[in-house]
Amino acid sequence: MPIKAVVFDAYGTLYDIQSVADVTEDAFPGYGAIITQVWRIKQLEYTWLRSLMRRYQDFDAVTRDSLAYTLRVLGLAYENETFERVIEKYLHLDLYPDAAETLAALRPRKLAILSNGSPDMLNALVRNSGLDALLDATISVDAKKVFKPDPQAYELISEVLGTAPDEVLFVSSNPWDAAGAKSFGLKVAWIERVTPEAMALACVENELVAPLTMFKAIRTQMDELGFEPDHRVRALSELPGIA
Repeated sequence: MPIKAVVFDAYGTLYDIQSVADVTEDAFPGYGAIITQVWRIKQLEYTWLRSLMRRYQDFDAVTRDSLAYTLRVLGLAYENETFERVIEKYLHLDLYPDAAETLAALRPRKLAILSNGSPDMLNALVRNSGLDALLDATISVDAKKVFKPDPQAYELISEVLGTAPDEVLFVSSNPWDAAGAKSFGLKVAWIERVTPEAMALACVENELVAPLTMFKAIRTQMDELGFEPDHRVRALSELPGIA
């Protein structure tokens, strides 16, 4: 079937989650790197735990809870103003440099985001980055009250865009998300931004494993879940050649 829609994950795929590092370092000098990585790891864990416990809270609450956890375990005191300044960065994450140009090149296919983000967070982020002019839909899992990779989350694509699973190319840099989408029946392009070779070299070259290196080892390598993406690319800019 021809590809009628290209649907993107948001966090880590179109938007660079590592761009929060500047604000975490500014707010907590010397701790920016470890805050950034622990925060993201716990943020994802809380989405999965809340889905399994059937105790859904939206991504805004999850993001706040995971940051509060991170600051507590690191023994960092803070004022509410500082906390809110760090949280605010999630509404202004940096786009990957090739994101807007890639979306424009994928027309006339339908273009959308499917994200764990809450509607308010996503709508603000998309508007602030200018992608609202390129997207046909910004889809939040909040409509199903469950997080990816639950199959119900991926059902939203057909419900909103009116496409069959085999007419959709789903794009994510998150391996667990790519596996979830493939398990559901979507065609999948995984953005492999960190190769196993680069990962191994980073570990060999450093006597101590840096927080970012640990994050990359845990969250950027393809998981052993029995599902492989249809396409492996290194950047968003490669997508027009396969869609």
